[in-house]
Parts: sequence; C-alpha cells; structure tokens
Amino acid sequence: MSNQAIAMYALGLDQIANAILKGGDKRTILVQGHMGTGKSSLLKALKAALPDHTACYFDCTTKDLGDITIPQLQTIDDQGFVRYVPNEELGLHLNKPLILMIDEYGKANPAVKNAMLKLMLEREMGSNKFRGLMFATTNLGAEGVGDILPPHARNRITVVTARKPTNMEWIEWGINNGVDHTLLGWCKDNPQLFHSFEEVKDPEQNPYIFHPKAPRTAFVTPRSLEAASDWLKVRDGMDDQSLTAMLMGTIGERAAMDLMAFVKLSDQLPSLESIKRDPMQAKVPESDAAVCMVVYRTLSTIDRDWMDAWMDYMARLDKEAQGLFANGVRNPKYAKQSVVMTNKKFTAWAMANNYMFAADKK
Repeated sequence: MSNQAIAMYALGLDQIANAILKGGDKRTILVQGHMGTGKSSLLKALKAALPDHTACYFDCTTKDLGDITIPQLQTIDDQGFVRYVPNEELGLHLNKPLILMIDEYGKANPAVKNAMLKLMLEREMGSNKFRGLMFATTNLGAEGVGDILPPHARNRITVVTARKPTNMEWIEWGINNGVDHTLLGWCKDNPQLFHSFEEVKDPEQNPYIFHPKAPRTAFVTPRSLEAASDWLKVRDGMDDQSLTAMLMGTIGERAAMDLMAFVKLSDQLPSLESIKRDPMQAKVPESDAAVCMVVYRTLSTIDRDWMDAWMDYMARLDKEAQGLFANGVRNPKYAKQSVVMTNKKFTAWAMANNYMFAADKK
C-alpha cells in the first residue's frame, strides 16, 4: 500500500474500536500505529462497551514459545495422552466471553508469532475454543523498533493503521482525564506536537516528535504528554531547574524548554477561589493562551456549586473563549456535560448565542 493510501485510510481509535465491536468476534484486527498514541487504550474502551466480557491482556514481548502452552499428562481408561494447557493471560480457561488484546505482536519472537496464528485465525488453541473479541497491536515498521510481520501472518489477519490524534482530539480526551490545564493550553497552541514523522522529511522541521532519522532520547507522544502532565501537577513542590530536568527526560529538550516558557503564563490565571467568591472582580488574563488555560481548567473541574459564578465570569471573556467552553461542553464524551447543560444561566446563554452553534454546524 502506498504512503498516500495509508494516510488516507488511517483510522482514529474510535473507528477502530467500533470495527472490533462489529467484527472482532470473527476476524482479528492488527492495529499498527505510532508509539505512545493509545493503541493499548482500545482494551479499556472495548471493556466499557461490553461489561459482560472479561478483558485479557497478552504481552508478546515477554513471551517465548514455552510460555504459550505447556503439556499436561492426561489419562482416560488407562490411556495416556498429552493435553496442552494455554497461558492464563489468554483467558481461555475462564470459559467466558473475552476481549483479548495481543499486544506488541510485531515484536514477538518468531516462534511466538507462529504459535499465535491458529488462535488469531481459527479461534482455537489446542482443545480450547475462544469466545469473544480479539485484536492485536504493533508499532509501525517504519519506526524501526523491530516490528516485522511475515506475509503468511499478515494474510491471516486484517491490518489497519491507526492515525495519531489531532491536538484538539487529545485535548478533549485530556479534559476528561485530568490532564494539567497548562499543558492543554500549550497543546492547543502547538498542533505540530501531534504531527507524524511521515509528514516531515527533515527531522529539524519538527524538533518535538519521534523521527527515525533523528536520534532523540525523549520526544513528544500522547503518552509522554500525559507523563509530563503528572510532573506539572507537582510543580509547586519543585524548583524550576528540577521541573525542567524532569520534562526534558519525558518529552525532550526543545519541548521542555518551550513548555516551561508557557508555564510562566500560569501566573496570569485567576485562582479558582477568586472566581467562585467574586466572579465580577476576579482577574481576567491578558493573553489569549492564558484565557484558554482558564477555560480548560474550568471544563476539568466545574461543579454545580459554582456553575453560576463561572457563567458570570465567562460573560467577561471574549466570544472566542466563550465558544471554546461551549464546544467543550457539547462534546458527547464530556464527562460533566449534565452539570453544565442543566444550569439555567448556561441555558439562557446558549439561547442568546445560538448563532455561534449554527455557524459551527456549517
């Protein structure tokens, strides 16, 4: 498949999860994609969709051939034979509907790859039958981290490419998963953090991301950004030098320096208590980036007790910032949607600003 076709038909993780739900009981989808982009999160999403299924995780990189099955001597009518007992992580002994994730299949020992093929194609291993959904994951071969699949293995499965999320898609996820609001603001201003190395011929054109032509010991991925968020959350107990060092070891030198410059903007933010206590007098940041951070912080922390106060404060922000808040609320995945949508002041604001929603639909 050409690079153009791969890019055109690369799917988002939501699309892949839906495909597994529809056909993963008969066909094994191998999800290949960039490192650190959430391929493993598919198991959690599928479990949420099918709570009656048991989620099983099988890491191929930690297995050798002898870890797949072991022989067990059986006797019937004084006749002995060997039965092969599968690894517990495969879940076949549970006799329940399963969601099996075969992780890092492309990096597996060749013997392990071959041993798993019958399970992935015929849904059997020894005398054990598989019931439920099955999928596998691997990194892109172009990343050069050892993911190789022989043709006979590819022919037994369905291979799809997962695209990287856009900055706004990741921000939506971050709002619902407690990612630091400063980091979310930085991501909004820097969409290149989520670009693919296939788009960049010269690694120096994007110094933030992994590139197989550039030996970077740390770089930006959605996974490393989440790790950076954890360091930002404890920055009050660290000096700037220590925090910068932690970020450099997590997302790389250039990204860490740029993010630290952005962190300085957080000094412009009003405290949550000032908005709750006196929304008409609480400080309004001067920079657009700081305003975005206030909105993202609110989306992550809003509660019914101070929803009215936020609406009073939000009226003092420009229309773009108000629209940013509204669009965050309208996201079907927003965890606190009911808190906002049932507020009378927000309902009145939405009716008065309906033109903003109409424009968004076009």
